[in-house]
Amino acid sequence: MMSVAAARALRDGQLCFVGIGLPSTAANLARRLHAPRLVLIYESGTLDTKPEQLPLSIGDGILAESALTVVSVPEVFNYWLQPGRIDVGFLSGAQIDRFGNINTTVIGDYDAPDVRLPGSGGAPEIAASCREVIVVMRHRRRAFVERVDFVTSVGHGAGPGDRELLGLRGAGPVRVITDLGVLEPDPQTRELVLTSVHAGITMEQARAETGWDLEIAPELEVTAPPSDDELAVLRGMRTVGEPGS
Repeated sequence: MMSVAAARALRDGQLCFVGIGLPSTAANLARRLHAPRLVLIYESGTLDTKPEQLPLSIGDGILAESALTVVSVPEVFNYWLQPGRIDVGFLSGAQIDRFGNINTTVIGDYDAPDVRLPGSGGAPEIAASCREVIVVMRHRRRAFVERVDFVTSVGHGAGPGDRELLGLRGAGPVRVITDLGVLEPDPQTRELVLTSVHAGITMEQARAETGWDLEIAPELEVTAPPSDDELAVLRGMRTVGEPGS
């Protein structure tokens, strides 16, 4: 459901900065169904790649084999990402707060953390410079917190005007897709609001798994379940090495 909801959020003709996992599944599903001119750019430097199967990593050879061209990683960041040429980028994290700030650095105090996480990678640049950011992560109370322990990637800071104050060119997180539903920032407060729940999920369940007083949209929608076409394409996009691939 997360992959399908993320795929539906992508539009034909966009330039999409793709990560491995759910973002890769979503982007390739969208390209096969409703966005045939979606341009997929992977961090490894493959531009307009069209893999027949889902890659195992950003270094998977099928990305280079099916790409229009391959450039260096510095060129991806310096020419494509940082100048704002990418329409949409995907992010995830260990924590996200009410303003869409993401933590992938530490849980607990920075100098003596309970857990030290992998770090930032290219996430801060994606958060800063993509025209739109879509966050995909599982909705759990320990992950959806009032305030992240460390801001690795800036969402909407502390509220309206923070991104502009910091000189960030992108719009920041426009949608947070979880296994329970979809959250979007309020146009005025920039706080994440529950706008849709997936079939079988209630707003009470979403609130119970959120570490702040989650606002609910006045007209809460129910996400349409995956269609037969979406399921068929997903089954056909197995990663190389998976059973039946």
